[in-house]
Formats: sequence, C-alpha cells, structure tokens
Amino acid sequence: MTSPTSPTPSTTQNADRPSDAAAGALFDAVAAEHAAIYGYGIVSAHSSPDENDLVSEAMAQHRERREAAIAMLSGRSANAPVPAAGYQLPMTVNTPTDAGNLAIRMEDDCATAWRAVIEQASTDQDRTFGVGALTETAVLTARWKQVLGVKPVTVAFPGGTE
Repeated sequence: MTSPTSPTPSTTQNADRPSDAAAGALFDAVAAEHAAIYGYGIVSAHSSPDENDLVSEAMAQHRERREAAIAMLSGRSANAPVPAAGYQLPMTVNTPTDAGNLAIRMEDDCATAWRAVIEQASTDQDRTFGVGALTETAVLTARWKQVLGVKPVTVAFPGGTE
C-alpha cells in the first residue's frame, strides 16, 4: 500500500528514523508491520469465516515480527516508529475478495520493507531476521493468492520488481 496504510521505506518520514542505513531499513519495516497489523483488522472484518485461521495466523506473525524488530532497534539505542492513530486504505474493502486483495497488498509491502532490511543489513543477525521475515511474508502472500485463485501464487524474488 502506498499512503499511510503501509509506508514504503522510501516514503517513511519521521524525525526519529535512524540515519544509519541498516537501522533505518529496520525502522521502515516496523512501520510496515504496524500498518499490516492495522490492515488485518479490516481484512478480518470482511473475510469469510473460512479465512479466520489465516487472518489470525497472519496477525500473530506480524505482531511477533514487529515486537522482535522493535527489540532489535532498542538494542542499538534506536527509536522505533509508533503506530499511526489511523491509516488510509489504498482500496475500498467491502467483500471477502477485497479483503484478500488488501492482504496480498500488505504482504507485498512488508516483503519490500524486509527485502530492504536484508539489502542494508550490516550484521548477520539483521540479515537472518530479514530473510525469515521476507520468507514468512512471501508464504502469506502465496496463501492469500490461493484463497483468491490468483496465479501464479509465488514470485521468484519477493519484495522486488524482477
């Protein structure tokens, strides 16, 4: 998502954002996780009951990942972004299909943020965490695409344009 719902790393504007590239990418990834957690509230409200387990699993993954990333930032004495009071959705969500499309969009946005963490990583810990996060978002994207019948369900390099 563009707009405040899922800020892309290049558009996140915050005075607390670290100037160090690795910490800045991690800061942006936390912001994307905040947005995804908010967005999954909307997805939950509009998904069919058949997707309740997937929604719950996705929300739990994003919360756990966000908290771990915040701890990583705190460990280097860097501030983490705070969640916004509200977010602008990039699309209208009124149906289960809309909800699935929003979930795919959020997972893609998180994949982009985590790929940036990997690219900017200066430690093995950051790189390993980023690869795990990117993998989890790619798997969730594929699962949502299966729900919607979207093909192909996977891409070769999640979080990128190639």
